[in-house]
Amino acid sequence: MTDRYLELANANFTKTIFDGLGLPTPVLLKRENQTNPHQLLGQVLVAGSEGASFTQGILKMLQASSVTMAEDNSCDSASLVFDASGIATAEQSSQLYEFFNQHLSSLPRSGRVVVVGHRPEALANTTHATLQRGLVGFVKSLAKEIGRKGATANLLYVDKGGKAAIEAPLRFLLSAGSAFMNAQVVNASKPVVKINGDWTKPLVGKSVVVTGAARGIGLAISQVLARDGAKVIGIDIPQAEAELASAMASINGLSLPLDITSDGACDVLVKFCLDHGNTLHSIVHNAGITRDKMLSRMTSVQWDLLMQVNLGAAQRINDALLATELLDNGGKIIGVASISGIAGNVGQTNYGFSKSAVIGMVDSLAKPLAKRGITINAVAPGFIETQMTAAIPFMTRQMGRRLSSLSQGGLPIDVAEVIGFFVSPQAAGINGNTVRVCGQSLLGA
Repeated sequence: MTDRYLELANANFTKTIFDGLGLPTPVLLKRENQTNPHQLLGQVLVAGSEGASFTQGILKMLQASSVTMAEDNSCDSASLVFDASGIATAEQSSQLYEFFNQHLSSLPRSGRVVVVGHRPEALANTTHATLQRGLVGFVKSLAKEIGRKGATANLLYVDKGGKAAIEAPLRFLLSAGSAFMNAQVVNASKPVVKINGDWTKPLVGKSVVVTGAARGIGLAISQVLARDGAKVIGIDIPQAEAELASAMASINGLSLPLDITSDGACDVLVKFCLDHGNTLHSIVHNAGITRDKMLSRMTSVQWDLLMQVNLGAAQRINDALLATELLDNGGKIIGVASISGIAGNVGQTNYGFSKSAVIGMVDSLAKPLAKRGITINAVAPGFIETQMTAAIPFMTRQMGRRLSSLSQGGLPIDVAEVIGFFVSPQAAGINGNTVRVCGQSLLGA
């Protein structure tokens, strides 16, 4: 679906009219170059508060990645990384103010801001923990301030033992892949397995299952994972067999037409995976449906069918895979939740319940799975330009687009890129996270 308003706001002739009328002019976001992905955006200026824990490590990581490092006294266009982990008193918070007050004007269009801090729950000092929690409000407010530039701000919290896990989220947040991920908190903890892999082709030699893979977001996920080297096993309903086969053929993947809610579906899936290798790197639970209705008029069929597709099947597939050792020692489970599971939505009590439960699945399984070297995370998309949102009434669709700090809807690839980050072997220290891919939608913010 094309956002005609976004196109007009950025066209040479009409942009002048939009500016003259004072209308919002959302920026065309920079997204990954699909033939040369995972490159960092422009130059980066790094600084830290007094007593910060991670600044030197961050500098070494970025220098090793060949990114251009900006000089503090001659910076005119750079993304900004600030290690705020040393801020432990109200007075020290002025260091945060001083850095961004001085350098925020140098942030380019589609620039990035990353603030790094200690996860408050990991700190014994309650005053220090209090100030670190304040970083959430700072980043969310800053994200709204810079959204007019198409720029984003995100917070990276480092848990106990998570120092070794900083590089993957930092690189992702400074890349074009994070274009629609805004005002989010990512928690980096001790890696569950040793981190290794090629940053440009992280999934070479690895197999990944994607449900609901024939079209839309599921197809975009499959394409991004294949781009990164994965052998994708795409699953969709038998009625979409031809579409699924075509989609998987285009990325050299494998096609498995399967109703994941049917009896014995889990056994079929596990057997198919075993027939094509003795390990499975990850499964992405993308399949989902909507059956919107006011609760007072909703039928039991509308409730039950949605719950089996969106939640029950994912739980049964997890149980079946975890009864084997396919995912052990580096495996990934990814759930696809929704902003409706966080903020709620009129007429979506069933959908909101199922997507909130996906977040619950991540929260409850993160610790036990870590003991087996498996991570579990989720994305929660907001307004994404798909066939489903194209069917929404015009004014509602426009409101969905403009209610984010970036004043536009996301694309399926925006969700796919975040999932690609979660699935990468380098993200072995990213566990138990649910990240909104919504451009900082005002809904539930």
